[in-house]
Amino acid sequence: MTDAGQTAQKLPADPPAVAPETDLMSKFDALIAERQALIDTGVTDPFAIVMEQVKSPTEAVIAGRDTILLGTYNYMGMTFDPDVIQAGKDALDQFGSGTNGSRMLNGTFRDHMEVEDALRDFYGVSGAIVFSTGYMANLGMISTLAGKGEYVILDADSHASIYDGCKQGYAEIVRFRHNDVEDLDKRLGRLPKEPGKLVVLEGVYSMLGDIAPLKEMVAVAKKHNCMVLSDEAHSMGFFGPNGRGVYEEQGCEGDVDFIVGTFSKSVGTVGGFCVSNHPKFEAIRLACRPYIFTASLPPSVVATAATSIRKLKHAHNKRQHLWENARKLHGGLKAMGFELGTEKPDSAIIAVILDDQEQAVAMWQALLDGGLYVNMARPPATPAGTYLLRCSLCAEHTAEQIDAVLKIFQAAGRIVNAIS
Repeated sequence: MTDAGQTAQKLPADPPAVAPETDLMSKFDALIAERQALIDTGVTDPFAIVMEQVKSPTEAVIAGRDTILLGTYNYMGMTFDPDVIQAGKDALDQFGSGTNGSRMLNGTFRDHMEVEDALRDFYGVSGAIVFSTGYMANLGMISTLAGKGEYVILDADSHASIYDGCKQGYAEIVRFRHNDVEDLDKRLGRLPKEPGKLVVLEGVYSMLGDIAPLKEMVAVAKKHNCMVLSDEAHSMGFFGPNGRGVYEEQGCEGDVDFIVGTFSKSVGTVGGFCVSNHPKFEAIRLACRPYIFTASLPPSVVATAATSIRKLKHAHNKRQHLWENARKLHGGLKAMGFELGTEKPDSAIIAVILDDQEQAVAMWQALLDGGLYVNMARPPATPAGTYLLRCSLCAEHTAEQIDAVLKIFQAAGRIVNAIS
């Protein structure tokens, strides 16, 4: 008998081949062929890099050689902070390696409460809920907040997790042109006044590193009686007087209803969260499926996150040095003649735009051969069919490392004719 209580069936020794029209994997044939064609050119697979050893927030061993890391989102360099590491070790000793359950059942340990307290303190809010990843935070919050007959209004260049949060729920979806305040106003004005509406924005957009005009957009949203959720994943830690994000930098803290973030960027570990001052915020725990029906983060992860967040509150020197690095790299690349995603260093992300995939891959390979790792990004992750190399700076990059990075970029750019 099988587990389902049915009589076991003997399978044929050589089952018949699956007909192509019923093979669910056949839809990926074009993608498989494209990737194989890329590998056949002799380049390293840009999407299968293995770090054999990580020496620091800015250095690793890749393919047997020392490599400067410029594509890890480790903005504040907290992954090797001694206090953060010790907190994780202590939690492993006291609570073991995992929780074996959801937060609603047996999955809430002491350090889950600690990290939520740390978030409340860091953001100066009354409510904080931790998810297993930043992706799950967007998935859960958006699908739970906006229901059937209501609206989610989002930037056309929103992150995949925001789009997937919309798909997970039952609200009507309205997109507006990227960072276009007038288009947002126009589209909100066309919607019926009665239904609830959630405007979803991002402080920093992760592909080009450009920032949103949040102050103006939030004002438009409030004019139309909308609630606002801002994803500050790529700005937490170094934007604003307290490092809370672009919304703090632009002075609209009192008008943003929900802030979503992640632990995998400036905090230096893994996990996601949402914070809010809404008096009914705790009800999310009782209604949000991606919070209720998944295992909670291991105790060592939330312990490291809590320690990191408390240190980030006072990391003023780190913030200053990160911005110095961003200005130096952006200015150096621009002076060489590279096309960049932003006119000025808007964030810790600097995107180098290339002509096509062939040039982007060749440039990426030349950088790696020179001892530098960056991210190669291509459609559909990038907007409007753009191919780019994405650099993400760290507060732990030294001035000497940035000098080395610029030299490697110059040599690689000339090899592929991206610069003269």
